[in-house]
Amino acid sequence: MPLNKQTENLGVAWEKAFGYVQAVKVKDTIYISGQLSHDDAGALVAPAQLDADGKPIDFSNMEAQLHQTYVNAIALLARYGATLDDVVEETLYVLDVDAAFTAGAKVRKAMYGCEQPQCASNIIGISRLAFAAQLVEVTFRAVVADQ
Repeated sequence: MPLNKQTENLGVAWEKAFGYVQAVKVKDTIYISGQLSHDDAGALVAPAQLDADGKPIDFSNMEAQLHQTYVNAIALLARYGATLDDVVEETLYVLDVDAAFTAGAKVRKAMYGCEQPQCASNIIGISRLAFAAQLVEVTFRAVVADQ
């Protein structure tokens, strides 16, 4: 018997280019693909300044990128009747762990609305993300009452 999957997209170009959905709900679990700081048109919000080789030279936009990333995740969760309160795990993939730790502490607390968000959280330093000016990508897993 095949799984009943409910999928959602945001309508950005790379969904078709790479071939994936932004979120999928199976039973009571919502899996959200790596989110980044794009606006509704798919333009990166607060892109990092790049050097001549196309690598970020400044991580001061980490906070703004993280904020928009959470805004995008909130929009996807809402399509399933869920909120950040339903998130049980998140993983932050970042180019600079120190910058992400500082910005993440502030943004996460603000977005979840509490000092200690009630979800497991991972922060992983990596060498590259999908777009050169991208500093962070976050995946989420949420659990809701199966409808």
